[in-house]
Amino acid sequence: NYFKVPISNGIVEGLNNKAKVISHRAYGFRTVETYKLALYHCMGKLPRPESSFNFL
Repeated sequence: NYFKVPISNGIVEGLNNKAKVISHRAYGFRTVETYKLALYHCMGKLPRPESSFNFL
């Protein structure tokens, strides 16, 4: 409840909205890993997943 703890959850709601939009755009992706990579790609300020460095 906001009145007990006056902290806004706007940032979390924004991230949830972005994830939902990416989910709609990612319809047809075959694996959860591909969906995770799309999330990392679109939310650019998050760290890269470890799988992106496995080519070395």
